[in-house]
Amino acid sequence: MSRERVAVAPSAGSPETRKAIVERARRRGFSHFVLTEEDRFETGPGEELLVRRGETLVVRDREASIIPILAVGDPGGLETALRNAPAGGVLAIEWKGDRVIPLENAIAVSGRRFELWVYARGSREVPGALGALEHGAARVIVEIRSPDEVDDLEAVLDGPLPSHLEWALVPVDSVTAVGVGDRVLVDTTSLLDPEEGLLVGSAAGFLFHVASEAVGSRFSGPRAFRVNAGAAHSYVLMSDGTTRYLAELQPGDSVLMSRPGASVRSVRVGRIKIERRPLVVVTAAVSGTKRTVFLQEAETVRLSSENARIPITELTVGTRVHSVKMPPARHLGRSVEETITER
Repeated sequence: MSRERVAVAPSAGSPETRKAIVERARRRGFSHFVLTEEDRFETGPGEELLVRRGETLVVRDREASIIPILAVGDPGGLETALRNAPAGGVLAIEWKGDRVIPLENAIAVSGRRFELWVYARGSREVPGALGALEHGAARVIVEIRSPDEVDDLEAVLDGPLPSHLEWALVPVDSVTAVGVGDRVLVDTTSLLDPEEGLLVGSAAGFLFHVASEAVGSRFSGPRAFRVNAGAAHSYVLMSDGTTRYLAELQPGDSVLMSRPGASVRSVRVGRIKIERRPLVVVTAAVSGTKRTVFLQEAETVRLSSENARIPITELTVGTRVHSVKMPPARHLGRSVEETITER
């Protein structure tokens, strides 16, 4: 869910607090703001500033651009608002009661006839407004009462996804049984394609593509929401480009789901299951350094190879598997510039 479709509306009483809200939101990558008439902020590069005047929004520096705000609290009010919405223009709605079903009805009616904006009364309402009927409102204006609420808003939104991943095909050097250990199942709130998977490894600088369980085995059905990701100590790539240990993942966390050499997307963790299972360690040599991933020994656990997704139980030496090279030095999951050796 992109913050490009979110406008921050500081609603604190004091000008100083509203200023602090805007400054923190700018640092967190927000670029759309709805201000009061007494706020005097300069428009930054790539920003859009709107001013609320009564029941209208006016685009700063484009005084002729007036957007009506309609309060909607019942079906009749919604029908009237949608019927009178300007063709090719923008309609902004403030909900005075139910907000989810009326928004879905409004999106279904609006089509391409006009652009629909809605007010949210806090960060909790934002995901629903952005995701209704898969498309959501074109813009969600969220009232923020303190700088700390900017953090709450950021937590429910996805940041920019990594723009470039350095994919590589590396040959497997060995596949070795290493006894029983704690492995982590990552169950997501999204249905995954067979080609999708998580990037996982023992070293932050090199991650293997572990495919989803969207394909089952002869003795088990597909689990299209699941990645049997690896041992508890392993790194996994998050949607913001940071890494996390698999054992640290929590419901609601946003992980990066990728296709080798192709698209990426953000999905949310719905559940984590950690159980003791037999493990194997897969080793590959990268620029003279051994890189490993520890995975459960099971037919449903697959690494993505150059031609298919190979079950761990059938993986052989010499098979080339998809992986990603990453900056190796990390501090609390974030890339830093320092000398580091990982084995």
